[in-house]
Amino acid sequence: MSSLTDVAKAAGVSIATVSRVISHPDKVAPHTQLAVRKAMKELGYQPNRVARRLRQRGGKRHLLGLIIPDIQNPFFAEIARGVEDVAYANQFAVMLCNSDENLEKESFYLDVMRAESVDGIILPPINDRDLAVTKIAESGIPIVTVDRSLSNSTIDKVEVDNRQGAFDAVAHLIKVGHRRIGLITSRVTISTGRDRKLGYEQALAANDIAVTPDYIRIGDYKQASGVTLADELLALPVPPTALFVANNLMAVGAIEAIHKRGLNIPRDVALIGFDDLPWADALDPPLTMVRQPAYEVGRAAAELLLKRLGNPNSPSAWLRLRPRLILRKSC
Repeated sequence: MSSLTDVAKAAGVSIATVSRVISHPDKVAPHTQLAVRKAMKELGYQPNRVARRLRQRGGKRHLLGLIIPDIQNPFFAEIARGVEDVAYANQFAVMLCNSDENLEKESFYLDVMRAESVDGIILPPINDRDLAVTKIAESGIPIVTVDRSLSNSTIDKVEVDNRQGAFDAVAHLIKVGHRRIGLITSRVTISTGRDRKLGYEQALAANDIAVTPDYIRIGDYKQASGVTLADELLALPVPPTALFVANNLMAVGAIEAIHKRGLNIPRDVALIGFDDLPWADALDPPLTMVRQPAYEVGRAAAELLLKRLGNPNSPSAWLRLRPRLILRKSC
């Protein structure tokens, strides 16, 4: 394998000149660039991209890490788009990985990102005591958590007001006449699951409705989970007349379970989901959902991370965006 020294010798220039052609070509005369690139091509030389980033001015690699739990979920796809747009506008690239809500997989990708010398990392932690994320932050790599947060942490974070979004959804179901309302959410070790459950409970309490533990099911934010848990709720001797499903994919699963039972939405069972879907208007019926500003969350997280890179000693920041209930025909 050819080296930087081999290229410099073949082109008749110094090693420093070859390095400038790779990293800062605007500072090298065109004829010299041509000679160096010709030598690189003839020798089959490929610059080491990690070493190249390490040599860049100011110590920045211009590479951000982004880990999301489910690349198939439109919510996280929108976050990724927001991050990428800000990164590209500031001449940063994004390394995107999918954790599948798996701690070992998340830890593996965090190690990869550290080895690749990323400037900073954006991710929703898998739980609120995610030790792998805490360890990376303690190593000095800047982290911004999105959607979910770590408990007792000073790490920068961008969230949506999940409690308020859930409260608004359940309050609407009560307003249109429902008092037996089922909840399908995630485990309470995830901040979003905990906060959406809290919003559900607070809306019931505000309307003098007791919480019925049998009406609460804990899922994994996957469509299959929504099918199974909605079917369990509808099979109860006295089933709920409405369901609040705290995730978009589980809401799609709930629709599937309701249709399989031959029930009509909203006549037999009303339904509200969380996280809007691009095709929500095309569902049967169009699905009422709590819309999160996912793209804005991604943009805000990337902007926050870039600010942290520019001012590492600034106080930690916490941004909370407001969701919005989008009324359609499922309730």
